[in-house]
Amino acid sequence: MKDRRSNVLSLLEDKTNDYANKIALGIKTSYGWKEFTYNGLGLTSRKLAAYLMNDLGLKREERLAILSESKPEYGACVFASIIAGLITVPLDIKLTKYELHSILTDCEPTVMLVSQHYVEMALELQKELPSLKHIIVMDEPSYNQGLESIYTIPNNYTCKWRHRSKKSTLFIIYTSGTTGAPKGVEISFGNMLSQLDDLKYALDKILPKKDIRMLSILPMNHLFEMTVGFSTFLNFGFSVYYTQSLKPKDILGIMRDKKIQFMIVVPAFLKLLKTAIESEIRNSSKTTQILFNLMFNTAKFIPSRRIKKLMFKKIHTKFGGNFIGCISGGAPLDVQVGEFFERIGLEVYQGYGLSETSPVVSVNTDKIRDLASVGAPLKSYQTKIDKETGELLLKGPAVMKGYHNQPELTASVIDEDGWLHTGDIAQIHKNGHIYITGRIKNMIVLSGGKKVFPEEVESVLEKSDYFAEVCVIGVSRTFGAKDGTEDIAAVIVPTDELISKYDNETLDKLIKDEAKRLCTRLTPYKRPVNIIVSKKALPRTSTRKLKRNEIKELVV
Repeated sequence: MKDRRSNVLSLLEDKTNDYANKIALGIKTSYGWKEFTYNGLGLTSRKLAAYLMNDLGLKREERLAILSESKPEYGACVFASIIAGLITVPLDIKLTKYELHSILTDCEPTVMLVSQHYVEMALELQKELPSLKHIIVMDEPSYNQGLESIYTIPNNYTCKWRHRSKKSTLFIIYTSGTTGAPKGVEISFGNMLSQLDDLKYALDKILPKKDIRMLSILPMNHLFEMTVGFSTFLNFGFSVYYTQSLKPKDILGIMRDKKIQFMIVVPAFLKLLKTAIESEIRNSSKTTQILFNLMFNTAKFIPSRRIKKLMFKKIHTKFGGNFIGCISGGAPLDVQVGEFFERIGLEVYQGYGLSETSPVVSVNTDKIRDLASVGAPLKSYQTKIDKETGELLLKGPAVMKGYHNQPELTASVIDEDGWLHTGDIAQIHKNGHIYITGRIKNMIVLSGGKKVFPEEVESVLEKSDYFAEVCVIGVSRTFGAKDGTEDIAAVIVPTDELISKYDNETLDKLIKDEAKRLCTRLTPYKRPVNIIVSKKALPRTSTRKLKRNEIKELVV
């Protein structure tokens, strides 16, 4: 008998049956809690899939884009796309119209599913994109645009599910959107099935129960959230809740209301939470401060998490009393932050991955673990270190198919022997644990875990006739809550004509104003926070590549 785990559609059907009346997905709205059971999620998915196939006549392998905040309907849209045999393209809601247009021109979706908040953006894009024939609203009926909603389409739940091979593309995940050729990572069904199998094995060690309630705070277009917080946790039969607000007060309220036990987070969130806890302690009485410091110093020598929870009961009560801990990924974890939460009785499991690996490579789930390590690789991966560069190389069934429409770029990161070149410098210890020590890539990692490619910012700035040269770099912070993360800086050399025409003060203002104007095309987090105007030509290699490390000295 064929293993049903080898087919996503069979897996989806099994989970719907296994956990029929259990809450799958929920969100707190202004009207109260909206929740989908596993059965309800399955019915909504089938209804939408039937509409896509029967009413709209969409063919296998056509693209379906989703532009929405995380919400229960998002999950139904993803599953409907799978049932209908379509390729799903989750979009970042923070991108500008310019960036979205670039991505959609590359992947050419036939249909876009959009939340009420982004309907106007979708309608504007539809006017400019010949491929985009249909827009469907994901929320309750809207009466002012004349668009169909997933709640108003026919209640038809019967359709022939379209099975596809493991090699077929499931998702196209875009890691940038501003250049002429956006970088779309193609994730296959085989990639996702490998991740589900690996993560079930890895997370069984830390989440053995089947009634876990978890809170999702990362966007669904983030592959880390799509793979772990959504697909893996539904595969476990967990209940996943979303929040419309990232304010600590609102998040803590949901954690108490739904007795949340687990979360997927980025390191910046943990830093924020640690700062909030420490601030509250500083504002407490002297006696409370002394007592906390005494317990905190003592907790270092106590291995039992249960005892630690009792010692810091007031903090745990604010979290709802049921919170176990979290997986942190997307950026390096500050060891001191991890140790803080471990001391007060919360587990922090650092993970590592990249979009090109679907995305999880490792999660440090060992009972006795070094917080500086990202753990041992998941069981399907082979790993090795390039002896010349120290770069981490990976091979396994979760490595992407390639970059959409970019075979040359794909060949530059996946070599002839199938090894993915991660761009990360690492060490692998005797116990198999991976330690990330640096990056070969130019990629800039911001405090919230957002990743920015200098080339995409440069491609926007280079459109100016005022600029002779542009270099965008990441400048490390060495103080405050964002210690260890990077800010974006741009070094710009004006044209000789401008240099000869204006004095230094006027030239500086002119160049900075022009850069800021162009950067409105970028989503805010990608915009340089520091713009340096230089009259000297930027240092380059013999092959004319920018020497970014030397240029960085102009900023520091």
